[in-house]
Amino acid sequence: MHIYGTKNSRTSLGATDFLRKNDRLASLMPAAMRMASLQRDCANALPPMFSQCDVLAFEQGQLLLAMPTSAVAARLKQQLPKLQADLQKRGWQVDAIKLKVQVTRAAGPVVEIRKLSMPDNAVTAFEELGDALEATPQNEKLIAAIKSMAAKRRQA
Repeated sequence: MHIYGTKNSRTSLGATDFLRKNDRLASLMPAAMRMASLQRDCANALPPMFSQCDVLAFEQGQLLLAMPTSAVAARLKQQLPKLQADLQKRGWQVDAIKLKVQVTRAAGPVVEIRKLSMPDNAVTAFEELGDALEATPQNEKLIAAIKSMAAKRRQA
């Protein structure tokens, strides 16, 4: 069973299997499924721009939603009556909705950092350049930088 709000179904399947296998944690399964259902219903009732919003809590008719920025919260405030009405149509007894800005939500996608490589003939050319430059006070730092770069590329 997929828990809405998780990044992929493998994560949610692992979580639900873990809850089911442990006797003490199995009692949390209905609450987790209820929150997942409420999260799904909120996502269906809201425009796509609110896809980053999460249900934090739902107790005694009070729904607490988390969002990543205050700008999203300001826009969502305009949608609260519609959201409340949609949730009530779906059977949720929502008396009030509160918003909480939580900037700590998972950041965007992980950017893969490319590791730049240099062919051996290029490293050799830089080593030769470092040896060929005239050893003057003006060239001292340049020669040191070229030789250091070539040495690092040889190690990599």
